[in-house]
Amino acid sequence: MKRRGLVIAIDGTIGTGKTTTARQVAERLGYRHLDTGAMYRAVALAATRRGVGPEDEDALEALLATATIDLDSGRGRVLLDGQDISEAIRRPDITRRAGAYANVPLVRHSLVTQQQRLGQLGGVVAEGRDIAAVVFPDAELKIALVADLDERARRRHRELTDKGVCITLEQVRSDIQTRDREDAVRDYGGTSAANEIVEIDTTDMTLADQVDCVVALARQRGA
Repeated sequence: MKRRGLVIAIDGTIGTGKTTTARQVAERLGYRHLDTGAMYRAVALAATRRGVGPEDEDALEALLATATIDLDSGRGRVLLDGQDISEAIRRPDITRRAGAYANVPLVRHSLVTQQQRLGQLGGVVAEGRDIAAVVFPDAELKIALVADLDERARRRHRELTDKGVCITLEQVRSDIQTRDREDAVRDYGGTSAANEIVEIDTTDMTLADQVDCVVALARQRGA
C-alpha cells in the first residue's frame, strides 16, 4: 500500500498550541489533520448527553457501536452523528470529563483503532496525548510541545473567553493543573523512546513560529 506522505505526531499538554499548530502544519503540507483529542471529547459529550457514565461499560460499548464521529479536517469541524459539535466539545465541563472516558480501555481501543486506520496511508498530522508513544509509534516525526503553566492558562482563558465562556483565569489554571496530574500518571503502554521525540518549548513562541518550526522539521524528513 503506497503511502502519501509522512505521519507527523504532535503531543502536548493543554495550552501548548498543539491543535492549532497541527491544523496549520497540515494546511502548509497539504496533509490531513487528525485531532485525536476531539474524538475523546466527542465520546464524553455523547455519553453526557445520554447519561452514560465512564463506569457503565455496557452502555459505553453500545454508544461506541452506534455513534458516528467524523473529523471534517478540511473545515476544522467535528461531527457527532452529523451534528457539528466543534464548539460544544471545547466547553470546560466536557474538557473535565474527557479524561475519565479516555481511561476506559474499550473506549481507547475503539478510538485508537479508528485513528490508526485514518493514518495508515500517511500524509497526516495527528495530535493528542500519547499520539507518538501509543497511536503512531512508527511516525517519521514525533514532537512534544511544552510551555509554562501560567502561559498555558492565559492562552486557554483567552480562547474560552473569546468564545463567550464565562470562567476565571484561576479556574482555568486549576483545571489545567488537574489535567496535568492525570496525564502524568497515565500509562497506556507507549513504545517510543524519549530520544525519538523532539521537544519544542512554545512559551515565548508565536503560533507562526511554532508552525514554521514543525514544518521545517518535517521538510528535513522528506515532507
